[in-house]
Amino acid sequence: MFCERDRNPPHPMKDKHNAFMSIAIRLARKGAKRAAPNPAVGAVLVKNDRVIAAGYHARFGGPHAERVVLSKARSAAKGATLYVTLEPCCHYGKTPPCTDAIIEAGVRRVVIAHRDPIKFVSGKGVAQLRKARIDVVEGVLRDEAAALNLRYLKRARTGAPYVVLKWAMTLDGKIASASGDSRGISSKQALKYSHSLRSETDAILVGIRTVLADAPQLTCRLVRGRNPVRIVLDGECRLSLDSRLVRSASAVPLIVVTTPRAPAARRRALEARGVEVLTTGGKKGGPGVRGILKKLGNRGCTSVLVEGGGEVHASFLESGLADEVCVFIAPKIIGGISAKTPVAGKGISRISDALRLENPEVKRLGADLLIRGRLRDLSYYLGK
Repeated sequence: MFCERDRNPPHPMKDKHNAFMSIAIRLARKGAKRAAPNPAVGAVLVKNDRVIAAGYHARFGGPHAERVVLSKARSAAKGATLYVTLEPCCHYGKTPPCTDAIIEAGVRRVVIAHRDPIKFVSGKGVAQLRKARIDVVEGVLRDEAAALNLRYLKRARTGAPYVVLKWAMTLDGKIASASGDSRGISSKQALKYSHSLRSETDAILVGIRTVLADAPQLTCRLVRGRNPVRIVLDGECRLSLDSRLVRSASAVPLIVVTTPRAPAARRRALEARGVEVLTTGGKKGGPGVRGILKKLGNRGCTSVLVEGGGEVHASFLESGLADEVCVFIAPKIIGGISAKTPVAGKGISRISDALRLENPEVKRLGADLLIRGRLRDLSYYLGK
């Protein structure tokens, strides 16, 4: 009997491409942490519908995924199809161009998930392969592959790092009581997850009010991993020389971003303790977050975790600089009209103008709930 689904039966080649690209994506995930700030890339070499070699970019400075699989396959690569999660590079960096290796190996077809937006590649790799009469198929599992490399893609496109806003709040939307007390909101599981976020991030940023109220260390001490560079927005250099942040500056880098109105003596005193002091913004306004992100991007920073408070969160949201939100919700109620909320600023007047999360993830962490999601569509990172 004729069925409605028979009108558009699945294309066998599309299913085949998706299946092999899925393998490449799973491989790419294995190298995500050690490959940074390079993108996570996986590759699979297929011949006669059989995988003959597979690999991924395992570490920064190491061979790219394409060269890994080609070296494994050797002469068997001739006439094969290469599946790779990102457009092959065509320029000299820490390694030679992958397009040269693909052409020399005699690969017949290259299937990629999406193009690399970095200016050195951005379609040039595809053009080189096609010029060599290699069939190139683009866009296979594009979104799934792009989601692996949002930090790399953001910096490649804009020059600025990927920004995650993170806060913990009670059921009634408070991040601290009216007295300023915020300790004990989150469960142990939520705190551990928060520290794992820090370990995966290049830099962590807070405002001076948060530092003065909570005396944080801003490290990932609850998990194994590297500590992020710590950044404090402090327009008048009020950070105490005896604070835990300053005392540990020799062990974990600390940057204080201030303004021209900060006393020169305070700046010099912080620098004498090993703190890097950056001056930005104007005498009337606070440190400009857009300029800070540009400076961090120029240094190779691909990600920033922003841990508030409310005014700092608002500055990133209102200027359209935030990429993702990560919120821990504790089943507790504080109350109080003057108790602090996670986002201050001007706010909106109509619900229809509210920012929305793309495909938010909801997860249970002990007694708390985690809600995490992007503020932008994937097309933003791909330049489409």
